[in-house]
Amino acid sequence: MTTASRPSVRDRIRHLDAGEQVLSAHFLKSVPILILVSGEIIVADGNDARVTLHDGGILDTASNGDMLLTSGDDGRVVSFTPKGGAATVHDTGGTWVDHVALGPNGAQAWSAGRKVFASQGKGEPKTLALPSAAGGLAFFPKGFRLAIAHYNGATLWYPNTDGKPASLEWKGSHLGISVSHDQRFVVTTMQEPQLHGWRLEDNQHMRMSGYPGKVRSVSWTTGGKFLATSGAAEAILWPFTGKNGPMGANPTMIAPGAKAGVKVTQVAGHPVAGICAVGFADGLILLARIEDGAEILMREPDGDAVTALAWRADGKSIAFGTEGGKAGVADL
Repeated sequence: MTTASRPSVRDRIRHLDAGEQVLSAHFLKSVPILILVSGEIIVADGNDARVTLHDGGILDTASNGDMLLTSGDDGRVVSFTPKGGAATVHDTGGTWVDHVALGPNGAQAWSAGRKVFASQGKGEPKTLALPSAAGGLAFFPKGFRLAIAHYNGATLWYPNTDGKPASLEWKGSHLGISVSHDQRFVVTTMQEPQLHGWRLEDNQHMRMSGYPGKVRSVSWTTGGKFLATSGAAEAILWPFTGKNGPMGANPTMIAPGAKAGVKVTQVAGHPVAGICAVGFADGLILLARIEDGAEILMREPDGDAVTALAWRADGKSIAFGTEGGKAGVADL
């Protein structure tokens, strides 16, 4: 009696032709959503309908698993759900909306130049003026508190209070921001090939450097144990379990690329297991186990850079997209 071999991950991919660069990917419950740079999305549920969200390019996206929030150069913030369709959340009248974020209990935020807006879905949004344009937005996991990256540091803002927002200072251009699961650390990506972080209890600085390229993608692994990052020839994972986070600790390095010098472009931590999906500039996608670095090949390199990676909330499906418009969804 023989046992049929289990199909590989590559055999489980349902391929799609996006026709243009895939900016990002998300899952709304079980439905994969591919966001395209032109202003459209693909609802990749088998019918693969295309829906236009913006009259122009999409600049940023966020998802909480139930809703997609997008910003565009048409000056609008748009929400989307598969059942409810698209709705305009805010219209600046033409000013580009650069960044969006979603947080707990329906919290939403967006930025247009030096102005940041935050809302809990009722009434007029709260507004904060910054000294320079916002580089990235991220809500704290609990409460209505927003972290904002900008030139020379970051700002931590409670939109429902009149108190002065807290300032985290570090010279340079901060382009993205993330908050640890335990809310003890804030980390920014920078124009330089490095990360910068602060331990909030004492504002202790954390420099995470040594990258050969700019860090454009970050993702927390399950439980917030590691912060996975792109920017090198393998995925760099910084530990955040101890009292001091990554300070004084060496990062874990997994999933080295097939060719020397080819950098990681996308990382996506598995939501329930110690696994990280790693996409490369040459199109390679690896699924790597953090504990021992064991790898599964998901996609062969074809020269088409991976620009989007996303897991379903239960970790049983993954979606990807590339700069050249190739895309796919694999059920694991």
